[in-house]
Amino acid sequence: MDEATAEAIRDLPPSAKLVAKVLEHNDDLTQRELAERTLLPDRTVRYALSRLEENDAVSSRFSFTDARKQVYSLN
Repeated sequence: MDEATAEAIRDLPPSAKLVAKVLEHNDDLTQRELAERTLLPDRTVRYALSRLEENDAVSSRFSFTDARKQVYSLN
């Protein structure tokens, strides 16, 4: 994680920090995969991802295997 990303997540809730840490160790994950790896509820993962996207800490794109899903990665 670079310094700019670390600065962006410094004041975010613990759930967002956990999601960012999991994304740091795994390249691209869907929301479902993040929920499974963090053991957080789906709703909490959605909230964490929205906060991370607001602070430009993560980016999302559509999955190549299933266009209904989005894949998230750390910036």
